[in-house]
Amino acid sequence: MPEIELTDGPIEYRLIDGPADREPLVFLHEGLGCVAMWGRFPDTLARAVGRPALVYSRHGYGGSGPVDGPRPVTYMHREASRVLPELVERLSLERPVLVGHSDGASIALLYAADRPVTGLVLLAPHVFVEPETLAGIRAARELYRESGLAGRLARFHDDPDATFRSWSDVWLSRAFRDWNIEDRLPHVEAPVLLVQGDRDQYGTVRQLRAVEEGAAGPVERAEIEHCGHSPHLERPEETLEAAVDFLGASSAGTAIPRR
Repeated sequence: MPEIELTDGPIEYRLIDGPADREPLVFLHEGLGCVAMWGRFPDTLARAVGRPALVYSRHGYGGSGPVDGPRPVTYMHREASRVLPELVERLSLERPVLVGHSDGASIALLYAADRPVTGLVLLAPHVFVEPETLAGIRAARELYRESGLAGRLARFHDDPDATFRSWSDVWLSRAFRDWNIEDRLPHVEAPVLLVQGDRDQYGTVRQLRAVEEGAAGPVERAEIEHCGHSPHLERPEETLEAAVDFLGASSAGTAIPRR
């Protein structure tokens, strides 16, 4: 997989071809994700809406360079203000559509609050810490210790132990309890699509309501039944349909809808 050397170290990435005159999709993975763990969803969505796309693994994930030391509480802010802008600039990606999952959705909101984007597709976003989120992470920690989760992550990450610990430790730390990005939402003016499963083990619809009430631009919501934290993997058809309706199908050549 190609790599690009950034200030904070190398990043693995994958480009998906599409019309050069359309704003690209940029996929931002969740707290244990990487390029490969998106599956075929990026390719399917990019093809359906007729846009090029970038998928990349953040530092400490997949085959990208490691993170030095524990992640700080501000790690998502750093990604949005330092790493992602550098990557977007180096690859000449103007006014992207950010497609973020979980942590990646939070990063997308932080980026869009300060920089121009065409739209946001947010899968299971977090804008504050909920008890349900912490309970889900504690359960994941037990699975990592006692089940085959470690082995599954080893298929995707160079250092799965470091990947898991750096994510779970910061979220479960006392310092992270007050993490909240609701104050950045009034600066998000681009159209937003929110997608969440009704059985999400890491968050509730309170996250969606906060974005709907706080964002300056138009917000649409798609709640998917019988679905957990990863709509694009658990209910790909419904998730794809919602995203295509929001972004506009390639055959129609339409722009992202605005209310």
